[in-house]
Amino acid sequence: MKVIYSRAVEEYLQELIEILYRKEYFGYKESACQYVDSLINEIDTSIYLKQKKIAPDYFSKYGNNLFYVSFPKNKNTTWYVFFNYEDDLYFIRYISNNHIISHHFNL
Repeated sequence: MKVIYSRAVEEYLQELIEILYRKEYFGYKESACQYVDSLINEIDTSIYLKQKKIAPDYFSKYGNNLFYVSFPKNKNTTWYVFFNYEDDLYFIRYISNNHIISHHFNL
């Protein structure tokens, strides 16, 4: 099993550290960095354990034939990871959280 992140996702994850710190979700930049590192580690080590679901049509703008899985991080925030899967390779195309994209799901 291998996980690869698109360039856009890698850039977003770097920006996320700044966003979390600037919006004061974390008091220290190092804490924001640890949070993002923890999310990446969780994706890398457990994506294959999660039941993948077919992504809603809205997300096809990030790629064709996408699947997604969710990663709850705390009682308020769940991260959604959208990817293509083939030959034991997960190609991550988009990541967002419930605060931004939940209205695109029939939850």
